[in-house]
Amino acid sequence: MGVVARALLGLLLPERCLACGTGEALFCEQCRAALLVLHGTLCARCGCPTAWPVERCGECAGRRLAFASARAAVAYRGPAQALVGAWKERGVRRVGDLAAELVVELVPRPPATALTFVPGEGDRVGWRGVDTAESLAVALAKRWELPVLPLVARARRAERQRGLSRAGRRANVRGAFAVRARAAPPRTVCLVDDVYTTGATAAAVATELRRAGARAVHVVTFARTVRR
Repeated sequence: MGVVARALLGLLLPERCLACGTGEALFCEQCRAALLVLHGTLCARCGCPTAWPVERCGECAGRRLAFASARAAVAYRGPAQALVGAWKERGVRRVGDLAAELVVELVPRPPATALTFVPGEGDRVGWRGVDTAESLAVALAKRWELPVLPLVARARRAERQRGLSRAGRRANVRGAFAVRARAAPPRTVCLVDDVYTTGATAAAVATELRRAGARAVHVVTFARTVRR
């Protein structure tokens, strides 16, 4: 859809909250207040909420994780899930800036010298019209004043992760990514993605970045799954 068509559509159909469908804002105050913010005590490694400080929690203990830390702004449920759905399934580009604002507000700036992102599947990015991880990385780079480096590419096609077990997710993304030819990762890099579910994708990409020379990979996402 072109710029003029989008403008005309905006006049005919006033903006509504992407989460609840009411009001006249992209994301209303009521839905923003309903977000489950991830703060307080978190697992030092994967960022899962915990009752007390731990280095590794039940979510990540016993797993080989190539990243040094993972942090997310909100839990992937309720209004956050609706936002991600509008972003990933309907291609609403402005969610990227909204997500970045929340990340900057809620997640400490990672100790990295550059940002990179999990690359989307070409055909999925094509029909949705936006690469969500890349758009979030670009928006965060402006706010954190860090460069964005397209370090990673898809080495093979992976199936959708939705509905797969934890082991199935790991197998699905194994060998699915590669550091681009002649790309030299900095010693410390922040890997950006939209949602952290089990950490399988983040771990697979971080593994390739470490193999290519990165000493530490810190993962930042807008949302993450929190198991009840």
